[in-house]
Amino acid sequence: MALLAPQTFMNDSGNSVGPARGALKLALDHVLVVHDEIDLPFGEIRPRIGGGLAGHNGLKSLKAGLGSPDFARVRVGVGRPNSTDPEIVSAHVLGKWKQPPSEVAELVDDAARTVERIVSGELEL
Repeated sequence: MALLAPQTFMNDSGNSVGPARGALKLALDHVLVVHDEIDLPFGEIRPRIGGGLAGHNGLKSLKAGLGSPDFARVRVGVGRPNSTDPEIVSAHVLGKWKQPPSEVAELVDDAARTVERIVSGELEL
């Protein structure tokens, strides 16, 4: 088992995840990506395999780096701003949390527990 914390921006994460997968000789079904998801309300966590990229540039990069969109994901809901303006959406995703620190900490803990359950085989995708 290995944990990769790319030192790239999410939008370029495929540039580190793809080569790391190759160096470790991992099958695609042994890759699990944790990412923000504006199409889920804040606090909601949904694991799945594959799916669309929904305009998420980080997922586009991962698809390119991994050669497929069919990797396992833990989608962490951060909510969507009341706008489709790309600058407002970008500021929402990259800006400071509007929720209290305790709620953000709970979200991170819930996502980590979901990852642990998947890795241990307790939760199947």
